[in-house]
Amino acid sequence: MRVLFVSNGPTEDAIGARIAQGLGLEVYALPLVGRGLAYEGVAREVLGPRQEMPSGGFLFGSLGNLLADLRAGFLSMSLAQWRAAWRFSADAVVVVGDAYALSVGLLAARGKPLYHVNPLVSAHYLEQASPWEVLLDWGGSDFTPYERLLQRRARAVFVRDGASLQRLRRLGVAHAYFYGSFAMDLLSPPERDLTPLLGQAPLLALLPGTRGDEAFSLPRMLEASRHIPLTAAVAWPKAWEALPPLPGWNPQWEDAQSLRLEREGHTVWVLRSAFSAILHRSRLALATAGTAAEQAAGLGIPIVAFPTPGPQYTRAFARRQKRLLGEALHLVEPDPYRIAGQALLLLQAEALYRRASQAGRERIGPPGGIRGTLEHIRRDLLPPGGQP
Repeated sequence: MRVLFVSNGPTEDAIGARIAQGLGLEVYALPLVGRGLAYEGVAREVLGPRQEMPSGGFLFGSLGNLLADLRAGFLSMSLAQWRAAWRFSADAVVVVGDAYALSVGLLAARGKPLYHVNPLVSAHYLEQASPWEVLLDWGGSDFTPYERLLQRRARAVFVRDGASLQRLRRLGVAHAYFYGSFAMDLLSPPERDLTPLLGQAPLLALLPGTRGDEAFSLPRMLEASRHIPLTAAVAWPKAWEALPPLPGWNPQWEDAQSLRLEREGHTVWVLRSAFSAILHRSRLALATAGTAAEQAAGLGIPIVAFPTPGPQYTRAFARRQKRLLGEALHLVEPDPYRIAGQALLLLQAEALYRRASQAGRERIGPPGGIRGTLEHIRRDLLPPGGQP
């Protein structure tokens, strides 16, 4: 049995790869955004152009993103992906992503079993959203009539939270299911013990993101951290040479995975391969990130966030994430003193901190989405004997 996974984004790829790994079937992948590196070693073959776009998948995040992607060959890349979907002969298709990914998956399925995993849309996005905001985020804040039409062709639809399950079923998609948070499933156990480096004090997690916003946000986070009485640690996911210029900070290497930044007696640690380790030690987070911020909230860590010029964490994206996370996320202007001021308020006001922590856990929910989804798909595809 050949199962094709269609996904459109790094987080979606990671979810798809985890589901594919647990199915125990012959898996192929068609990533629509980026190179689909998460599928390497899992899928028998990764199809398509596997081309990186300047926007990192946020094509409609701004006019600049759209124009940059068009110049980089977005249209020709998309046509090649549609051709790959049409030419591939699949026995079943699993789509992880939005309505666009579902359209490609439906073409590939051609009547074969189709499953839709939507880790993007949440009914929480509709809370306190103006009609204009919903229109601008059409398909990102709600299940559109077009998406629901396609979902009726699927055997099952899997959503990210309980509120979305209730909404989708009210909208007529009875075969929708919720098994737990996909984001929390992707959070690994702590990668290493940070005590030898940082001691045992609680941390301030700096989460600048991975989509290009860090050149703007990281210097502001570092400056804000100088006024917050917590040991600051940057969860840095990229190569060291990708660090943006950090004027005024003196770098000193501790080891191959640990960089210490010093400025006027203040220390900030920049750590690779330590994202989960940092989060599990953190009391507060400064974030301009998507999934990483959601995972922090899911652990009960209050977040102070601020908009960037993009490509991802624009003002519209930040407001949208605020609606998702509610009181767990405090959105301020991108000024180091305002960032630090909000952080200090959270640390000093016990009731405010407690509400933020509880809201994050409730909004994101417990883990279990990936395991529940793959077990559902496996039961549906395989007969009782367990063989395709």
